[in-house]
Amino acid sequence: MTFSTMQERPLLISGMFEHGRRIYSESRVITMSPGGRHEATYAEVGLRTHALAHALRKLGVGIEDRVGTFCWNDQAHLEAYYAISGMGAVLHTLNIRLFPDQLSYVVTHAEDKVILINDTLLPLLAKVVHELATVRHIVVIGNGDASCLSTAPNAQLHRYEDLIAMSLDEGDYAWPELDERAPAAMAYTSGTTGNPKGVVYSHRSTYLHALGLASGATAGLSERDMVLPVVPMFHANAWGIPYAGWLMGCDFLMPGPLLQPEPLVNMIQKEKPTFAGAVPSIWTGMLHYCEGKDVDLSSLRLVLCGGSAVPESLMRGFQEKHGVTIIQAWGMTETSPLGAVSYAPKQATPDQQWTYRNRTGRVSACVEMRIVADDGSILPWDGSSVGEIQVRGPWVTASYYGVEDGVGEPSKFQDGWLRTGDVGYVDPRGYCQITDRAKDVIKSGGEWISSVELENAIMAHPSVLEAAVVGVPDAKWEERPLACVVPKPGATLTDQAIHDFLGDKVAKWWLPERYAFIAEVPKTSVGKFDKKVLRQQYADGKLTVITRG
Repeated sequence: MTFSTMQERPLLISGMFEHGRRIYSESRVITMSPGGRHEATYAEVGLRTHALAHALRKLGVGIEDRVGTFCWNDQAHLEAYYAISGMGAVLHTLNIRLFPDQLSYVVTHAEDKVILINDTLLPLLAKVVHELATVRHIVVIGNGDASCLSTAPNAQLHRYEDLIAMSLDEGDYAWPELDERAPAAMAYTSGTTGNPKGVVYSHRSTYLHALGLASGATAGLSERDMVLPVVPMFHANAWGIPYAGWLMGCDFLMPGPLLQPEPLVNMIQKEKPTFAGAVPSIWTGMLHYCEGKDVDLSSLRLVLCGGSAVPESLMRGFQEKHGVTIIQAWGMTETSPLGAVSYAPKQATPDQQWTYRNRTGRVSACVEMRIVADDGSILPWDGSSVGEIQVRGPWVTASYYGVEDGVGEPSKFQDGWLRTGDVGYVDPRGYCQITDRAKDVIKSGGEWISSVELENAIMAHPSVLEAAVVGVPDAKWEERPLACVVPKPGATLTDQAIHDFLGDKVAKWWLPERYAFIAEVPKTSVGKFDKKVLRQQYADGKLTVITRG
């Protein structure tokens, strides 16, 4: 017996789309490209999205068929987001930075039937197209030469604009009434260990996540905002920005392939977005680019930054030099990704603001978190008890697509909770602090050193652009930290200078004896520090290491 009197209406991507289309028909989607600037209204994007759904249906795309997108952040990709999921198929965002063998693996593993690809990315797909036996159609966005895809074993080639043009007069697509728990989209993890693993988002989880992102506790989005999603749309659905932004009627500023500091700064100055999201390495590059230049970034009321720990020096730099507030957020592909956001509590004094903003984040609504000790006991939220961070919630995955849990790696799930692989603590107010990835913690003489905290301390040095810390073998202490440091261009930096700088900022026994000055920190396909590469380079003797006495 049901005691609620509420109507039972499914939370669907099509419902989200139609709300934005009808209520905010005059909101804009602006796409930047090397060829110039293109602008369309929600109403115009809506017509094209319905046409794309008609076109995909003619290509044989049916319920739960997977459609891959190999695209930049642009209008066409936004149209695909809504057409594919709305018609009941599954949007599979393909990471353009995967190694060829990984790209071939995820397309085949997901059994993609169709791939939509931007013409500037054709050479990347050409490397593996001969291996993609499940793909029946490849749709090229743009007019570039697609002859490099001629070795596709079973696929026909089409032009995106031709398909749109042929279906524009067919009117609205009849979006199916789906179960809200049906698959809407999927993304694969970056594959830092073994093959990438697929996470499948439901219509329900995506809708709820969009509301969570749009809420005042996170981004506080409305039609008065212009959103700039720098984070790629292949990375956990661009952190939900294409959904939350559309649902709230925001203008979109799509950067396309223009992801370098100079074009990003120029488009911010000209178009004046109010909200943006990107990983720390993007903002680090922009901050450095702006040094000594007369730039105005003040339109940005909020920048959401995640993917790795955000250095205080980066947040202070933007705050003090440009009046831009960067807020740190934490999550992962498996959490859609919103898990925690690091706003300071209202009770915080001005002196306490940075203490809280430097935390990984306050646990988001709808996300439950617990800290688990090595013996399986649940630790208190006391701000000091350190263990593995585990989460659950309506937008947290309960399994991986087509993978039997526990094969080839320790179980990622425990009693309905996702084991994040992060180590840290939670304070009584719900602020989480990640001290390390489980695989990156440094155990020295029986004591733990947080590589994350040590990195942030080093990156506070005014001559440091980036820094990554890894544990390396030590005859006396078992492990010791190796600091891999990228100096700012033109800066003179020594191990002694860093050692002296750290003297009053970290415990004495945390101070590294080994330093390597490098050109850049290796990164994963989604912009995170790839520490396994540094550890391997050290093991292979490829790093020039300075060892202090």
